[in-house]
Amino acid sequence: MNPEKTPELTVQDLMALRKENDAVRVITDRLKVKEMGPADHIRTKHEVKAFIETGSEPVAETLLQRAAQRRELAVRVNQVATQSRRQHL
Repeated sequence: MNPEKTPELTVQDLMALRKENDAVRVITDRLKVKEMGPADHIRTKHEVKAFIETGSEPVAETLLQRAAQRRELAVRVNQVATQSRRQHL
């Protein structure tokens, strides 16, 4: 899961994507919510819905920042869990 494989989303990208028919699914896919933990996945999905309703650029910026932080956190948690499992073997 290399985060630099695909270009990062921008606020302008989100503003355009919110006009799509299935905007919640499209945006959550582009934010890679499946790489997050279950609770963060749900939180992000709710934030995407709020962004779609408001269409606010500051909300979009916050959404992008939080999604990146949540993906990073999920990666770190997985690394710690993997190290812990190796130590117990």
